Formats: sequence, structure tokens, C-alpha cells
Amino acid sequence: MAISYTIDKMVRNTSDGGVIRVRAIASMVDGDITVSDMVHASFTPDASASGFISFDSLTEAEVIGWVESAIDVDAVTASLQAKLDSVKTPTTAIGMPWATENPADEPLTNLPTKCED
Repeated sequence: MAISYTIDKMVRNTSDGGVIRVRAIASMVDGDITVSDMVHASFTPDASASGFISFDSLTEAEVIGWVESAIDVDAVTASLQAKLDSVKTPTTAIGMPWATENPADEPLTNLPTKCED
């Protein structure tokens, strides 16, 4: 399955506008299920290089290309696929056999760590 990227944050040098860090959200979709991971990429821009693109001239597509070149796309794909598989085929479930409705969508928060008598 294809991964899509959304640029979430960019950090640049104020002196030359060179981008030094990018945070992006990598997402994979299968039907109505979407899973995501945050990815980070670092760069060492050279404003004197012929291919330098100033911050004001960047497009999201260019930055996504940079991110894809800087990260381990295979590892991100494997991580997202594992998350997707986990959602599609869960290994745990919530519920009580005597209840007619299982509270599957309710988070398990504020539960005591042990039972008191």
C-alpha cells in the first residue's frame, strides 16, 4: 500500500532560509482504516549550492521528496503495515461475557492497578 506524507513542521536557518529539520506524518490507508507514524528528517543546507531552494520558494512536494530521501522508507512502510495488520486482526479484546454490550470503544483509563477488599 502507498504511504502519503503530510508536512507537520519545518525548522529553518533565519540567516539563509535553509531548512534544517522536517517533521512529517506518514500515513497508510486501507478502506476505512488509517494508521500513521511521525517521521523526522534533518538536513545540512548549503545556500551557495546550485540546487539550493530558498524557504519562500519551497513546495510541499519538494519537501516530501527530501523527507523520503532522508528516511528509511522500507522501515516506515513495515511499521505502518504492522499497525494496520494489528487493527485489522486484533490480538486483544475488551468485554465481559455477561454483558449484552461490550464497551469496546471506551478507553481503559483510571482503573485501579489492584483490587481492594
